[in-house]
Amino acid sequence: MSTENIRANLERVRERIARAAERAGRRPSDVLLIGVSKTVDIDRIREAIDAGVPALGENRVQEAKAKIAALGRPVPWHLIGHLQTNKVKDALPLVRTEAGGFDKSGVRDIDPLFDVIHSLDRFALAEAIEKRLAETRRVVDTMVEVNLAAESSKSGIAPDALPALLDGLVGLPHVRVRGLMAIPPAGAPGDARQWFRALRKLAEAHGLSELSMGMSADFEIAIEEGATVVRVGTAIFGARAAAA
Repeated sequence: MSTENIRANLERVRERIARAAERAGRRPSDVLLIGVSKTVDIDRIREAIDAGVPALGENRVQEAKAKIAALGRPVPWHLIGHLQTNKVKDALPLVRTEAGGFDKSGVRDIDPLFDVIHSLDRFALAEAIEKRLAETRRVVDTMVEVNLAAESSKSGIAPDALPALLDGLVGLPHVRVRGLMAIPPAGAPGDARQWFRALRKLAEAHGLSELSMGMSADFEIAIEEGATVVRVGTAIFGARAAAA
């Protein structure tokens, strides 16, 4: 896919976001567009950055690590895939400072790979993140992933288990919950509306304002139902190559 195609695709997606926001009486600036770059090669991601994609999303820590090493951090990076507890150390790597590994207060510093982790789905994972950050002054922004339809093939916490998880997270000062994330069951794009609406109601019930929901096939519906973050891959980068 050429630079012009990626640029044109990105512009079309922005136009669709603007129209969906207008239908919902919202501002386009209320919605963050994440370009989902999983399995996309470095050159095409660079083209999207040059075209003005505001953020990038990756599913796998190791794949993201290689891409961030090659591209740097011209835009925020989001982890939108499942995070294994044993990968927390890779998602939150220790870095050395000019003071030889400690900042001026003697606290270790951490430079997270990701600006936001969208897939917090269990207390054990939150504890692992907290343990990793315990000796630092860093706070990691997260979304709690909810498995709305109780699909065995998907990660995410059950809706009725969400209150207990949120209560537990209050005691973890380095883990900041910004909102909820969900992937609705596969089906016609219009079928997703009920699930987006359900997620919004869950968020409202718990005083959370951020909603990460909606992908290439249904992000306009998600925006109409309150999405503040949409995760769009194919509509920007074209058909995705098979994962290795």
